[in-house]
Amino acid sequence: MFKNIKCGGDFKTVERLSKGWSLDEKYFVETKGGERLLLRISDIEQYDAKKKEYEIISKYSSLGFTMSLPVDFGIFNDGKNVYMLLTWVDGRDLEEILPKLPEAEQYKLGRTAGEILRKIHSIELAEEDIPKNTKKEKKLLQLLSYEESDLRIEGDEYAIKYVRSNIDRIWKHRPVYMHGDYHPGNLIYTSGGSIGVIDFNRWEVGDPYEEFYKLESFGTELSIPYCIGQIDSYFDDSVPENFWQALAVYVAHASLHSIKWAEKFGREDVEKMKRSCRRAFDDYDGFRLCVPRWYAEAGACRAKLWR
Repeated sequence: MFKNIKCGGDFKTVERLSKGWSLDEKYFVETKGGERLLLRISDIEQYDAKKKEYEIISKYSSLGFTMSLPVDFGIFNDGKNVYMLLTWVDGRDLEEILPKLPEAEQYKLGRTAGEILRKIHSIELAEEDIPKNTKKEKKLLQLLSYEESDLRIEGDEYAIKYVRSNIDRIWKHRPVYMHGDYHPGNLIYTSGGSIGVIDFNRWEVGDPYEEFYKLESFGTELSIPYCIGQIDSYFDDSVPENFWQALAVYVAHASLHSIKWAEKFGREDVEKMKRSCRRAFDDYDGFRLCVPRWYAEAGACRAKLWR
């Protein structure tokens, strides 16, 4: 099957990858010439979406940070599938490495991640990609779906009320191109001790502040210094108040919606999202706080220990 890909005849090793929630089939490829590549395969029905994804990755590739760079894109397997070939980012998953590093190094990597994210958000948005509507209505519908489910957790009424009362705090900035799933699970710790970015398949155009809520979902349990570093660096050490106001809404919404979203993956993932939700409730004191405890309480030691 792979020989039908334009350069598939040069493949020496093809290894299936199972990590992640993407619907794409993913393979590690090594060519006869020693090139290491990532092959992503999708159904032909996804052609337009995948072509656009490849174009967006091409935009990101001009920004000068380590990432999965575009190599080739096309149709194969008698027109049944679309493929995308990207360069392989060598290293180890950042989520595995972070907890083992000194806190000062965790914070430094967070700052690097913040700088990269600011670069991604700096790309000029094409007029045709500007959304006609905000996500406010969509998020309220998702919240309602959670409310009407049998997956609700104790104390969720405070978060529900917070989202409904403060929904107008989000989407106050001009939309940007987003990575869409920016957290340590989609970053690589390279041999040079820096960061490489992978998995752009959830890219979107939206509020730049929305990009940060996954720090609460997938970051704080691994490394609070990293999460703080990403925020500090992105805002050049001067975090605006309206960021915290918007982020609290995004976190409250995502904490609940992710439970419903995980339902299709099974009970284990639902329970994982419930634990993450309870942790967010605690960090925001039931959303009576605007700035999470893990950031607010680290102020003094951040200056003393991590810089």
